[in-house]
Amino acid sequence: MNITRRMAMLGSLGVLAGGIGGAARADWGADLADLGEGLDDFWLATDAYIFGYPLVTMEMTRRVMTNVAAPEGTRAPMGQLVKMRHYPDASFRDVTAPNADTLYTTTWFDVSKEPWVVSVPDMKGRYFLLPMLDGWTTVFDVPGSRTTGTGAQTFAVTGPGWSGTLPAGVRQYKSPTSIVWLLGRIYCTGTPEDYAAVHALQDQFKVTPLSAYGKDYTPSPGKVDASIDMKTAVREQVNRMDAVEYFTLLAQLMKDNPPSWSDAAAVGRFAKIGLVPGQDFDKSKLKADFVRRVPSIAFDRIMLQFKVNDAVQHINGWNFTTKTGLYGTDYLMRALITAIGLGANRPQDAVYPTSLKAATGEDYDGSSKYVMHFAKGQLPPVEGFWSLTMYDSKYFFVANPINRYSVSPRQDLKPNADGSVDLYIQKDSPGPDKESNWLPAPAGKFLLMLRMYWPEETAPSIIDGSWTIPPVKKVS
Repeated sequence: MNITRRMAMLGSLGVLAGGIGGAARADWGADLADLGEGLDDFWLATDAYIFGYPLVTMEMTRRVMTNVAAPEGTRAPMGQLVKMRHYPDASFRDVTAPNADTLYTTTWFDVSKEPWVVSVPDMKGRYFLLPMLDGWTTVFDVPGSRTTGTGAQTFAVTGPGWSGTLPAGVRQYKSPTSIVWLLGRIYCTGTPEDYAAVHALQDQFKVTPLSAYGKDYTPSPGKVDASIDMKTAVREQVNRMDAVEYFTLLAQLMKDNPPSWSDAAAVGRFAKIGLVPGQDFDKSKLKADFVRRVPSIAFDRIMLQFKVNDAVQHINGWNFTTKTGLYGTDYLMRALITAIGLGANRPQDAVYPTSLKAATGEDYDGSSKYVMHFAKGQLPPVEGFWSLTMYDSKYFFVANPINRYSVSPRQDLKPNADGSVDLYIQKDSPGPDKESNWLPAPAGKFLLMLRMYWPEETAPSIIDGSWTIPPVKKVS
């Protein structure tokens, strides 16, 4: 690399670091200035880290979520169902940004040896979806209300290269990888009566290996691995791996979870640093003088995408993307969604605009009052449902006197005289006549998330931009 090119690259780091804010280290340039001719290989290593971030994160998530002997809470052994029975309250701290709209019904499969069969009961018109993620976080199929209807159905998830025969009436969904995460969601209003109705449906779901389909089947107890860290957040576990540990695991995972054909150009470059699909990682090709710096700067590059990737839109104080679930070769966006929203749906199934600041650019604070105004006929256009959820500054529910964590049409929203609808976002009740439209806030900082499930795909639509999400305005 000549000095002009090298200095231009280092100079650009200052601009990038400034754009990330707290996520980046402002000393990128100084930290890398001593690499000399090794700088090209360093950037190649960060490219490889970003490329593999989803697969490594999925595997670490799978380990934690399945490391139990029997289903309990949010965890279950491989091939057994987690059935969430109620919405969390403000004391819940297991995962960030919980929802109070759908009850999760999930499982992890390993389809490397044989397919797994999923039997779904008649959902009786109730909204649900069963997105299935491969090891790279691609949502490869989505049985559910939007795609297959709500009638009873049975399908098999098959792995790469499987070519057997399925029983009559069993539909095939082909996973590109051995790792599969079925992340099902069933709509529930949260009343005791509706909880009971959804529980009855959950109890009719069945998952079996193909070899046991149609037979009496009792799953074996899960094997608990005491070496797995069950307390530290998965993202933190991934981020604290050194580069050699990270690439060693990535190479192992790629043996059963191969990259797609469209990744060939990117993956071919990684052989220079010892990363070749189907082979063990050759750490001798990763230069020791920059190994320690790869994970932190690669992750900074991932988080930078929130501000610079054109696929992330910033409208009226809201931030969102309609490029989730299917990423193609946008590896940075794929890694970003892995880091901040693992398990995200395709945009046709859900869009999640998030607002960290009011329309004026100020942080939300419970010492002020806010209103989100929807003109007549301009409520979020969806075929499924929508809700506005309140979180504190750490993405957890907010304790409040009416135990309401989100507001949606199921609160029988009261319109204004002209047909418009105002949502009142504040700490104290706006009064009995407006309480149906009230989203309780904490005393301090907070943020908002608008969930739009099965958004309209034709105008008005958030997907094509023909519907614009309104700002949240501070009340003077």
